[in-house]
Amino acid sequence: MTLAEIPVRDSALEARSTQVEEAVLLAARAHLTPVFGDRLAVLAVGGFGRRELFPHSDIDLLLLTSVAEPGAVEGDAVAHFLRELYDRGLAPSHSVRSIADCVTLDGSNVELSVSLLSQRFLAGSAALHAQLAATLPAYFRSQRRAITARLLKLTTERHARFQDTIYHLEPDIKESPGGLRDLHLIEWLGALRGAPFQEQLDQLKAARRFLYDLRSRLHLRARRDDNKLTFDAQDDLFERPAEEMREYFRHARAIDRESRQTVALCDEPGGMLQSFLDWRSRLSNAEFTVSRERVLLRSPQTLTADPKLAMRLMQFVARHGFRLARDTERRVADLARERFEFPPLGLWRDLRDLLSLPHAARALRAMHETGLLKAALPEWSRIECLVTRDFYHRYTVDEHTLVTLENLEALAQSSDDDRKPFRELLGETPEIYLLRLALLLHDIGKGGGTGHHETESERISRVVLDRLGLEPQERDTVLYLVARHLDLSTMMRTRDLHDLEVVREAAQAIGAVERLQLLTLMTFADISAVNPTALTPWRMTQLWSAYRSLHHELTRELDTDRITPEPDSNPEEAEFLDGFPARYRRLHTPAELDAHRLLARQAAETGMALALEHPPGAWQVTVVTKDRRGLFADLAGAISSFGMNIVKAEAFGNRHGVVLDILRFTDPMRRLELVPEDADDLRNVLERVVLGKESVERRLRARPIPRPPSRKDRLAPVVGFDNDASTRATLLEVVAEDRPGLLYDLARSIYESGCNIEIVLVNTEAHKALDVFYVTVSGGRLSAALQDSLRVRLLGVLGV
Repeated sequence: MTLAEIPVRDSALEARSTQVEEAVLLAARAHLTPVFGDRLAVLAVGGFGRRELFPHSDIDLLLLTSVAEPGAVEGDAVAHFLRELYDRGLAPSHSVRSIADCVTLDGSNVELSVSLLSQRFLAGSAALHAQLAATLPAYFRSQRRAITARLLKLTTERHARFQDTIYHLEPDIKESPGGLRDLHLIEWLGALRGAPFQEQLDQLKAARRFLYDLRSRLHLRARRDDNKLTFDAQDDLFERPAEEMREYFRHARAIDRESRQTVALCDEPGGMLQSFLDWRSRLSNAEFTVSRERVLLRSPQTLTADPKLAMRLMQFVARHGFRLARDTERRVADLARERFEFPPLGLWRDLRDLLSLPHAARALRAMHETGLLKAALPEWSRIECLVTRDFYHRYTVDEHTLVTLENLEALAQSSDDDRKPFRELLGETPEIYLLRLALLLHDIGKGGGTGHHETESERISRVVLDRLGLEPQERDTVLYLVARHLDLSTMMRTRDLHDLEVVREAAQAIGAVERLQLLTLMTFADISAVNPTALTPWRMTQLWSAYRSLHHELTRELDTDRITPEPDSNPEEAEFLDGFPARYRRLHTPAELDAHRLLARQAAETGMALALEHPPGAWQVTVVTKDRRGLFADLAGAISSFGMNIVKAEAFGNRHGVVLDILRFTDPMRRLELVPEDADDLRNVLERVVLGKESVERRLRARPIPRPPSRKDRLAPVVGFDNDASTRATLLEVVAEDRPGLLYDLARSIYESGCNIEIVLVNTEAHKALDVFYVTVSGGRLSAALQDSLRVRLLGVLGV
């Protein structure tokens, strides 16, 4: 029998609870009763108190004592008691408390009060337990509001750790939103108010059975208290992982919805907040009323007679940013379950109005959660709860899509300086509704198995847009954004967007400044929705740099390819710039040019000059020296040996043999910022490496090799060449699993093959490295034979 076939039901949890109780009773009689007598009671609390012990759950115990100050004898007795439980293979989690402790609210340990909601007598003094049981009801009545407020605060903080979404590809089925902890939250809130939320709990019986069964299987699989549903666990526990993960998300969504509605019922605002909510309630109208930030239907029965009321409701949400009340949500969901279909006539007008409103993302999420989005756009069901595995995306496809829209909405409200250019660009975009529609459809083709989801998304979008009846110009804009939504992010990591040829080609494909604006904002929203850390400051800088280059190309005359100084220019500057590619001036400001020229002056005197700086987004090292074979590889290896992650590198050479190498890198552990001596050490090592006084290989051996996240999805390395990307150089692209020193090994192999590296673009997604080199030999592109031999060498470096 496989793990997936092991049935685990409530009876199994109760059976284990009974088995553990027997062990606790034996240990208590042997070690506690002889010492404490009637001065101690052993209580089961938490999951043990509810008789819900999973295979490897902690055994939550409360040792209730009337001993004011336990001495060494009592301490030894407790230690022996716990040791016996450990020896039996149990994991006791205990606390020693008096009755006074139990009925005194500790703001820093509200968990004690919550655990007492399910306390149960096991052994020891029944009279002592009876005293506590008699005292607890009055305690919970008097402290209900304080305990509830603290519990809700902890819930908010817990949800925030998971970005407030259930749709993680590898969820924690206990702690994530929509997990078991939220199911328990409904029970705790009901117990605190003295009446269970029975209707909510009845709605969640199937979800409870599913998650209880799944958690038990996870414990049995890992042989420990493991609640993370990793990709490997999904493969082991599910016969059809994709379909069964969709079932998990449906159950998690039900728990999340009921728990949030329960929280709303228990939240008790007051003072200024209540005044604010009362003011907001004035936004009610003839069809909708607002109570404590939740929208209710004034005449619920009208929804069936006038289904278009549902769209007007969502427009109301999109205008004001409210959430639906539980009853409203249920009624809309019932309407959607009846297979209601929006009439095509007028749907685009209604949807366009919704997408133009400031809180459109919240309305679309409400439509998704109630099933109304599938009724309006049946194609949405293709990506609902869809899991795609690439170890870079964190969310299901539908959640990723909704997060793109929410991130675009958040951008409009952001005050962060690094987002200011994008915020201003968004403010200049009149057709925001087309951008939002494109985001809603951009991944609709995922799951089709074609390998190029953007092509499938475009095909499906044509059907959707034809049905909606968009104007031809609107239709073309949306289809362009859907079909090309990956272009900017692909160019950012595989092309030099300061190379005139690349910029010209990209600008010609985009065609208009207006499309460039929409595509840039779409890329911003798409990357930032991949996972919370995907849009790093460095990538944001790169995206804006790409926008500026393309915008400049769409609005200016073309430059020359190489810099040839004017006869009357500054002699020192002319000599330094002579032969640099024209993109150098596009990439660097006059102030940076002056700084580089100063380094060149120093290098002429000392043999090399180096600057280590920390501009926004990433650290940067700039080196000017006489060019030599292997210089770039040595610089990359030296930086990598310090644990840094190189994000971009450039190499400029002039006609006089002087090279300017610029490498930007991130410092994950903030070593250089927190320990200034490490920055000095890095600078010294780089100087020695440039002058050939120190070997890089020895330093790289000390760095550990990270383990890829799943044994079943190892990344096969790919090495590709393109002689059409540039008239001067061959484009070499390497896709492989990232590891310390990878860039050094690749660059070393390139120069050992007799090639020269003109520029490098470096990008990393999770454990995947995507490195692009512009390579020349004798000043020109690589021959087919040289490409073949270099490919063999590089694949050898990559372990093939």
